[in-house]
Amino acid sequence: MKVTDRKLEILRHAARLFREKGYRAVSMRDLADALDIKASSLYNHIQSKEEILSSIILEVAEEYAQGIQHIQSEDISSIEKLKKLINLHIQIASKNSDGMAIVQKDWVHLEENLAYYKQLRRDYESKFYQIIEEGLADKELRNAHPETIVF
Repeated sequence: MKVTDRKLEILRHAARLFREKGYRAVSMRDLADALDIKASSLYNHIQSKEEILSSIILEVAEEYAQGIQHIQSEDISSIEKLKKLINLHIQIASKNSDGMAIVQKDWVHLEENLAYYKQLRRDYESKFYQIIEEGLADKELRNAHPETIVF
């Protein structure tokens, strides 16, 4: 599905509002007011508030998934992979701070794509654990608790 400039604008404004007020507290009328359009006009570009939330969260989650997949496949030390993961987090957070905030607090409101989001998250954490465990096995890391590092 092609994302239009208008839809991107809707997503950007929604992300800001969701971060500021919380997903549940933002109405379609609030979003329309922020965009200076009629609420009914929003439905020319999106189907529902849930679709907006899902688009915002999955964009961030898929970016993490693609990033860690690339990092994990590189032929570099575990320490270098962890450095790249930290850099990935910084890049995503600095580029999309509203989206990051929404992933942290509003993912629980996903309905249709909740299972997909949870699978992305599980896969990401699993790959993160694998990198840490490789570092422990290669003696690059010592006295480390993988759960603490991933947290």
